[in-house]
Amino acid sequence: MSKPFIVAPSILAGNHARLAESLVQAEETEGVSWIHLDIMDGHFVPNLSFGPQTVADLRGGSNLFFDVHLMLDNPHLYIDAFIKAGAQNITIHAEPDYPKAETLRQIRASGVKCGICINPGTPVEMLEPYLEAVDLILLMTVQPGFGGQSFREDVLPKIEKVASWRQQHGYKWRIEVDGGVNLETGLQCREAGADTFVAGTAFFKHPDRAQFVSILEKQDA
Repeated sequence: MSKPFIVAPSILAGNHARLAESLVQAEETEGVSWIHLDIMDGHFVPNLSFGPQTVADLRGGSNLFFDVHLMLDNPHLYIDAFIKAGAQNITIHAEPDYPKAETLRQIRASGVKCGICINPGTPVEMLEPYLEAVDLILLMTVQPGFGGQSFREDVLPKIEKVASWRQQHGYKWRIEVDGGVNLETGLQCREAGADTFVAGTAFFKHPDRAQFVSILEKQDA
């Protein structure tokens, strides 16, 4: 967790018939230490992905840090399953109605890192009650549910706001962005204060994945 900048390839952008191969592609790319796994329930977001068994099967063949993003209406009902599956960070959303603070405490009590996330249209102030309870803040830069969407530049001021909270209060959490992240938009997010970049299509389709990662992770970029 100590790297200044991290690229977390999103396995959702890989070949779903060969997720293990996509995981290997990420793991064999120089500079990659994280993999991002989006879990979607067809309710909170209009799509389905996969569940804890898939995470567990992938976990067995990888040394990457498993960054699990639960896009679920009731994530608190599935925390134990994803912890047992091998998640090392679990991020939940601020928007649905469920016991969020208790869920974050449950994740941490299990020895797993935790994060809180908001969608592009959600006021950034919704994050404030959880700033002392998390290891990561995730700002969606597209409306979640489907890959390949265009980056939302209106999220950049939110990144700046969150970065200012971290600076002012000395918080240690990471600031992650997810959605439409490529080299151009990723560097925009870096400039705004993000340090962790979920890249899907832009990573897996780049002709030189290691170069892609090195540009976003370069400390003096």
